[in-house]
Amino acid sequence: MNYRYIDELVIRCPQLAVCKSEIERFCDILIECYKNGGKVLVCGNGGSASDAAHIVGELMKGFLDKRKLSKSEKEKLAAFGNDGKELAECLQGALGAIDLTVFHALSTAIANDMSADYTYAQCLLGLGNINDVFIGISTSGNARNVHLAAITAKVRGLKLVGLTGTDGGEMRKSGLYNVVVQVPEAQTHRVQEEHIAVYHAVCAAVEEAIYHNRHREVP
Repeated sequence: MNYRYIDELVIRCPQLAVCKSEIERFCDILIECYKNGGKVLVCGNGGSASDAAHIVGELMKGFLDKRKLSKSEKEKLAAFGNDGKELAECLQGALGAIDLTVFHALSTAIANDMSADYTYAQCLLGLGNINDVFIGISTSGNARNVHLAAITAKVRGLKLVGLTGTDGGEMRKSGLYNVVVQVPEAQTHRVQEEHIAVYHAVCAAVEEAIYHNRHREVP
């Protein structure tokens, strides 16, 4: 695994050197997930919900690379005439990811009928499978809905990655996560600023690991 994006991250943000090995493990888990045909499911609250959406946006289309489709993908699309040829030229490779914050009808139904704390857990129960990865984001590490989702993800056989701040809270203490990235900040907005830098580097590293050979028109 080439960790050059993580090395560059630590040069630009030297305070993140304390969690460099955890960030590298984060990369390894996502790469293994995608090589095994899995997907990523992400959640958080407030600004961390926006981070969940941001991560999904970087994974589901080209981030630093245009991610050309493979030769076989292009040929299958082109079989559908001009529209298919257009898709073959314009679509970019996707790394499957789901933002669990976007299910508005479902989340309001759960909040009304059960409890809002169960929203992400219910989503994990329906969508999570072996080979998938759950990313829980909580600046304090104590978000209950994220914690309940983590328990459900564990039961469903997913691997778990946590993003949190210097204390880590319940996320750190629970023992549920395969890796917890604790950035060295405590204030919510400062934690979120460093989370962005972390997941940008991770998404770049994963994209390179999965797609760097796609330029060569592999089958």
